[in-house]
Amino acid sequence: MKQRLVFVDLLRGWAAIVMIEVHVFNGFLLPAIKEERWFGLLNYVNGLVAPAFLFISGFVFVLTSERKLEEYRTFGSLFWKQLQRIALVWTIGYGLHLPFFSFTRILRETDERGWLKFYQADVLHCIALGLTILFILRIIVLEARRYQNVLAWISAALLLVAPIVWDIDFNRWITAPFGAYLNGQHVSQFPVFNWLAFLTLGGISAMRFGEARNSGREFDFFKSLTYLGGTLIVGGILIRELPFRFPLASNAIRVNPFFFAERTGIIFVLLALCWWYASARKTERSFVIDASKESLMVYAGHLLVIFGQFSGETSLWSLYGGQLNLGGASIATTLLIAVFIVAAKLWNVFKSKHPEESKMASYTFFTVLVVLFFVRSH
Repeated sequence: MKQRLVFVDLLRGWAAIVMIEVHVFNGFLLPAIKEERWFGLLNYVNGLVAPAFLFISGFVFVLTSERKLEEYRTFGSLFWKQLQRIALVWTIGYGLHLPFFSFTRILRETDERGWLKFYQADVLHCIALGLTILFILRIIVLEARRYQNVLAWISAALLLVAPIVWDIDFNRWITAPFGAYLNGQHVSQFPVFNWLAFLTLGGISAMRFGEARNSGREFDFFKSLTYLGGTLIVGGILIRELPFRFPLASNAIRVNPFFFAERTGIIFVLLALCWWYASARKTERSFVIDASKESLMVYAGHLLVIFGQFSGETSLWSLYGGQLNLGGASIATTLLIAVFIVAAKLWNVFKSKHPEESKMASYTFFTVLVVLFFVRSH
């Protein structure tokens, strides 16, 4: 993107920052504290992180793809670069769930539960699959309005089918790596139904925003988005509280279409607020934007710090999980956020000033990881 959209960076950056708090508080806070009433509210707010990431991923992909369509459709260099980016997201997603950082140990020691954890669909898996679908469809579907309609139909199908398939054990009929993408019966936290709909709605929103920007109606777009978001929030809360339940459908709140509408409404409002803030402040530099620019590094890095097993079978989570009081968890969260904001800033500056050297550093880093993975035996 030649000119960054600051409001997009703000939403994605805050999602990345809050994500660190989510994993620290959920992983290290004393169980008794999680029973307090305020934690339920915090948990609700934390539950917006994944939808925001998925929505922004679809939004950014579709918006930036519009100026690359010709080369995508002729299978030029940008086509292959996009495939590489998607493959990287998928690779990191699976890499973060390796049972052991050793190919030998995986083959010898991984039990059924370990393989299910490895196969699980997490946020990165859902993003990678969603971007693959958006990518292929944008190449096939030539007309922009038709592309929006296709995404709308996919979104509706994901939402309506989710409650029906949520309680089905697909591993009885298909292999576990594919069954993991369909529902949460086996470990998966972010399967296709209905999480992928956040990403497709992000794509639709990007198309609408692009039309508004080209016609000079950005203010009207975000005004309408705010009203629509408020309607979805109120309507979703009111309707999902009704005693009516759909027949043959799961009662799980995570796949309730009205709960989805409620969260989508909040994301619409947050996106509009970020746009108004960015328009008023006219700023393009902040620690939030730094986190946004390197959100994938922040995502993977903080999970490795918390859950990575770098010495035998131990990790920070295995040592201190569920043992911190509110003050300790707050300090740990603040320190980890500060570390990754500084790391994101330094890496982004290095990439800007030394693009070739940064690419070489990235390739070297991943090559070393791959070699270690295959040569380690413990």
